[in-house]
Amino acid sequence: MNRIKKYCSEFIGTMVLVFMGCGSAVFLGCDPNGGHLAVALAFGLSIVAMAYVIGSVSGCHINPAVSLAMFLRKKLGVLDFVGYVVAQIVGAIAGAGLIKLLLSFGLTDLTGGLGSNGIANAGGIGGALTVEVILTFIFVLVILGVTSDESKGSVAGVVIGLTLTFVHIVGIPLTGTSVNPARSIGPALFAGGDALANVWVFIVGPLAGAVLAFLVYSFLRNKKVS
Repeated sequence: MNRIKKYCSEFIGTMVLVFMGCGSAVFLGCDPNGGHLAVALAFGLSIVAMAYVIGSVSGCHINPAVSLAMFLRKKLGVLDFVGYVVAQIVGAIAGAGLIKLLLSFGLTDLTGGLGSNGIANAGGIGGALTVEVILTFIFVLVILGVTSDESKGSVAGVVIGLTLTFVHIVGIPLTGTSVNPARSIGPALFAGGDALANVWVFIVGPLAGAVLAFLVYSFLRNKKVS
């Protein structure tokens, strides 16, 4: 039963992240005169809110890249890793589905693609991959750092949320910011077209960034290093 509660928590958390984050992009737009920052804050505040709701149940990963890093740190077993990722992807699809539902009432999608990610502004596939690896590396490195010390538990959600906000501030004009394969898969399934064709970039990039963050963090924390 505890395992089911964890998966349900990851489903709910990811659904909220996608609905609030991508929803803010869809309904507010991402123009540089305020919309950009508002969307970044929506993603970050979603993490903060969910951290204090489901953090004690599942750890509030709500991101396959984060779960991969925790799996590599041996904080998750194989079964839980698979369960978390499945729950996150399904949650992201549900979140995107809720946005699609609202659009069916005649509202306008200011992104033209349900807040899905893109490669054009980053200079193509190579640029987008590089952006996502760098941003996810920073994001996951902070998560590994702040969650490794139990004394920081009370502020961990705020720190992680603020970090997600500032990586979005840089990443929104370039790729729309993924740093989260589930967040990319959900909207892309509904948007189709180039968003779906290029979604692999936003799976590979964040996962590679998470592995790199784990390796660097492990090196920095190695007590044998002089």
